[in-house]
Amino acid sequence: MKKFFGFGAGKGRSSPTFRTEPMNGLRARADKNEEVNKSQRGYDVRVKDLKKIHRAAAVGDVAKMQRLLLLGKDVNKRDKMKRTPLHLACTIGHADMVTLLVERKCQLNLCDRECKTPLMKAVQCQEEACVTILLEHGANPHLTDNFGNTALHYAVAGENTSIVEKLILFHANIEARNKFELTPFLLAVNENKHQMVELLIGKKADVHVVDKSKRTALMLAATSKSPDVVRLLLQQGVNTSSRDECGWTAEDYAVFGGFDVNRQIIAQHREERIKNFSQNNNPVPTWTGSSQVKWKWSSL
Repeated sequence: MKKFFGFGAGKGRSSPTFRTEPMNGLRARADKNEEVNKSQRGYDVRVKDLKKIHRAAAVGDVAKMQRLLLLGKDVNKRDKMKRTPLHLACTIGHADMVTLLVERKCQLNLCDRECKTPLMKAVQCQEEACVTILLEHGANPHLTDNFGNTALHYAVAGENTSIVEKLILFHANIEARNKFELTPFLLAVNENKHQMVELLIGKKADVHVVDKSKRTALMLAATSKSPDVVRLLLQQGVNTSSRDECGWTAEDYAVFGGFDVNRQIIAQHREERIKNFSQNNNPVPTWTGSSQVKWKWSSL
């Protein structure tokens, strides 16, 4: 389970406390009995409880859907969970059904009761064909659900590089923030998704962004068992001295979390930079061809 952080009270600076409760940066704990780190990808669909038009969408019965629409059924009809036929078709991956509904001018951006659009559901369920159809017909990738997540947040959480690239190609906001102030990049770091971190860096995501508690990407990475993301972030020149709202650095997070390897990597990097800066800012004598020696300063 992914760690997230709280801060204990005390005199002076409070120290970070680490809890191992389910948390994936996409959802908050709404109920103590609810495991919020589940992907929550699909719907709990009981076909027998669905109305005819929703049932046809759920099972991918294109012929029946065509008949229902000819009879005047509402292509945007919602069920008790505010799902449209398009939501169900996208969730289950019936690309032919999605194509039919789009051709019949269904609304692409209607939200279910969790404020999720069909595009979000297609992304969550990694139904790339459905994602492509929706984007090519103008589905909005900027909309957010109840937790402030965009389709790109869910694509990153699902580690689907192809869908991430497709969303960015269709101008998804790479710096969108959810209610925890996590951008897709910070989410990838928080979940230790190395491939996603690399991809988003390549797409020019802001590596210096901070979350709601002023935590940097390096602070989030410092509490991961794998040091790979820490090394990758240091290669991008992130600031090792940044402090969160409680005054703690990435090294502090590594220390209090018990991740000594990460602490050593960060400390060594910081010391090397200080050493290089010191060397590059000391005067170096240069021979001028005369009896005089001039001092030349070189900067970092």
